[in-house]
Amino acid sequence: MSRLFRFILAGGVGFVADAAALWLLLAVTPLGPLVARVLSIGFALIITWQFNRHLTFSPSSRGIATEGARYGGVGIATSIINYVVYCAILFALPAMPPLAALSIASLVAMALSFLGYSRLVFDR
Repeated sequence: MSRLFRFILAGGVGFVADAAALWLLLAVTPLGPLVARVLSIGFALIITWQFNRHLTFSPSSRGIATEGARYGGVGIATSIINYVVYCAILFALPAMPPLAALSIASLVAMALSFLGYSRLVFDR
């Protein structure tokens, strides 16, 4: 199984975690779609780090704290892009369901994530 395929698989798991957390937060809390998405992104980052660490790339030689900090840095940068695209879609198309906007924004950020994680976090 190729590394890119494994990354897409891990991203799919992260997407499901993100979407499920967003749906749950919108359903059971008074949070709106913008605040709820910040929390769901954080949850998805933790999930994808573990999948990418063990399935896609394998643990780096840097130690878990350094690897986690680097993963978080790349993840936050690409999550900001993801979140900006998500917000732009919801503001431009207010009738769009938040989960549809999440789907589009996640695809936009996926390529940047792969480049960042493979070059800056995990050993090649």
